[in-house]
Amino acid sequence: MNPRAAYQSVGVVGAGSYGTALALAAARAGRDVSLWARDVQTIDVIAQTRQAPKLPGVDLPESIKATSSLADLGNCDALIVAVPTQALRSACENLAETLPPRVPVISAAKGIEQASDRFATEVIELAWPGATAAILSGPSFAADIGRGLPTAVTLAAGNPDLAQGLAEALSSPAFRIYHSADIRGVEIGGAAKNVLAIAAGIAVGLGLGESARAALVARGFAELRRFGEAYGADAETLMGLSGLGDVVLSCASPQSRNFSYGLALGQGKSPAEAAGGKLAEGAFTAPALVEMARAKAVETPIAEAVAAIIAGDVGVRDAVAALLARPIRAE
Repeated sequence: MNPRAAYQSVGVVGAGSYGTALALAAARAGRDVSLWARDVQTIDVIAQTRQAPKLPGVDLPESIKATSSLADLGNCDALIVAVPTQALRSACENLAETLPPRVPVISAAKGIEQASDRFATEVIELAWPGATAAILSGPSFAADIGRGLPTAVTLAAGNPDLAQGLAEALSSPAFRIYHSADIRGVEIGGAAKNVLAIAAGIAVGLGLGESARAALVARGFAELRRFGEAYGADAETLMGLSGLGDVVLSCASPQSRNFSYGLALGQGKSPAEAAGGKLAEGAFTAPALVEMARAKAVETPIAEAVAAIIAGDVGVRDAVAALLARPIRAE
């Protein structure tokens, strides 16, 4: 069967900036899109203006239908759940109450559930029994996708044919999706890079210079690889879009919420002040990642420093001093 025909109708759960951007990407790939938002006012704005409140300046085509009813997603051939990791379980529980688990469910979340130390696809399958979970991750800012700028990401599913079919159906000339069967590798890359982005932001906020940022990112990526391999990730996946690619993007640009959060921490703001009312996934992922790393005896000193700073256990300068005082060792 032609995958582009098999997945003609796509539902997107979550009308934040990234969910709206993914809805646009799917529409540009020729899909009929149902975009679900909890907020009825958001639905009204989209219907009346064809503009999305969370992704301003981008016109939404008529092929995107906004709704506040999960039941309207019942005829979709695939679902993309674009909500924060810590809200993923409740979103899937709500879906499970309304819809049968008959279509693939693609998570766009980049994190680890703090309460359970579980990855996104695990959360989906626990909260929505019978669901087939996939993961979409990679170096992609919502604003870039929304503007139609060239972007490449990875979609992973346990069934390689499913991953390929979804990737082909949702790809367009400007939004290229590579497919993989390495779910865990794609998830770990997307989750761990947020923690590294916070660390990179802290370094810049402290004025440590570009050499320090480069060293931190390189050593942080080594942590990511050790952690990933301990949890069954393929090393090649971690070197790809959803690992190294996402690290490069998130550790280099203030467009990254996690980098901006770290930047504010480095400039002397408290964790609460640094958040500024915006979500930084890495703030929740850091302690979970550290706990999971310890369970596998994996050394993650940079992630541990980030977690300690966010918890208020250590100041940023003391954390950096502790990292610099670590024993010299072979790379």
